[in-house]
Amino acid sequence: MMHPWQVISFLEGDSSRLVKEEMIKRQAQAKNDVFFEGCKLALDKLITFGLKQIDEKNDEDGPGLDWDSFSLIITGFVNRQLTGNLARDTVQNMMKTATKEQWNNWYRRILIKDLRCGVSEKTINKAVKGHPDYMVPVFTCQLAHDSANHEGKVSGKKLIEVKLDGVRVLTVVYPDGRVDQFSRNGKELLNFEHVKQQIAMFAKKFKEPVVLDGEIMSNSFQDLMKQVHRKDNVEANDAVLYLFDIIPLDDFEKGVWTNTQISRSRWLKDWYEECSSLLFNVNIVGQELVDLDTPEGDKKLQEINKRAIAGGYEGIMMKDPNAPYECKRSVAWLKLKPFIEVSLEVIRCEEGTGRNAGRLGAVVCSGVDDDRRIDVNVGSGFSDSDRANIWASRDSITGDIMEVRADAVTKNQDGTYSLRFPRFKCFRGFEHGEKI
Repeated sequence: MMHPWQVISFLEGDSSRLVKEEMIKRQAQAKNDVFFEGCKLALDKLITFGLKQIDEKNDEDGPGLDWDSFSLIITGFVNRQLTGNLARDTVQNMMKTATKEQWNNWYRRILIKDLRCGVSEKTINKAVKGHPDYMVPVFTCQLAHDSANHEGKVSGKKLIEVKLDGVRVLTVVYPDGRVDQFSRNGKELLNFEHVKQQIAMFAKKFKEPVVLDGEIMSNSFQDLMKQVHRKDNVEANDAVLYLFDIIPLDDFEKGVWTNTQISRSRWLKDWYEECSSLLFNVNIVGQELVDLDTPEGDKKLQEINKRAIAGGYEGIMMKDPNAPYECKRSVAWLKLKPFIEVSLEVIRCEEGTGRNAGRLGAVVCSGVDDDRRIDVNVGSGFSDSDRANIWASRDSITGDIMEVRADAVTKNQDGTYSLRFPRFKCFRGFEHGEKI
């Protein structure tokens, strides 16, 4: 059986994906437990050591560091029993004991959480099918679908919230006060210590480890992006973490928690309200429950949309109040760009081309909105039946009022106005020029 550092050297020396998978498969068949234990420590994103600088070994070999001793020592790093100078000295002693090959090709790579041989957790998992004990957890979180691709889901009761323009952050809170933060891809984030310290003060209120899901916001998105992974001269003290979900760590690792969205939101709100007096850089995203199938619900959506536009938010989130948390892209969360709606007069209809030949291509509209003269061709938002019916009655709808939804009003170089990404919503009124 090969030593783990020998396996790593082989994997590093061959760029072929198939060759790498075959080598890993052979290690699984040979029951190379130590190799796969090390891979899990290095590749499982939720295992962190709290170490920043791990040097390579450049002096002569030590007597050798056995795996049992290494794995016992790093338990102290994982549990944060070994921190600061004690952790630094412990790493130095381990490096002194290990051989150069052991340290540089194996133990150090585990501690820096980078095997540096072109192998990810997905590579391991593909190669070890049939050996579940060797599988490495894959870090994933819930993601939203674009509502434009799931219009049928934009209905019924939804929890509505603004979509923030920040950096997604998954904050893992342990009852003993340890707090870790990760990007949506599992990259450990180390530059928001002020946020972690505030959350740590209230970690004991959780009976089990939990994941707080949210986004970090700063005065400037560009400035924030510069600070996210910076290793020195970090200036992120103005960053605020806005939370919108919570899930027990055990269920997060399993990939699903069946508790409903509305119950999770209630739990998060209760925790926050109990602690908010000292959470200066932590907030929660406000939510409103609306029924999109009612006129009142549609009106409320328009109000929230206007607030999103005025506040410069990235968009709107619509969440199914009865859905579970699933660590994948889910239609339970839908993102909707903020939009405007204007009522414009139909000037004429234009025939389409290609598959729309012989039916409506676009409606030419004009009108005044907020003292701005808008002229625009609306060619999207129509169903196939809309295109056929409107084209058939194209002469009679001239002068009718059409409600147009768009991303924004744009100004042309000649001083006139148009709309960005205009799409048909509906006709208004019962007579020419009538707005209701």
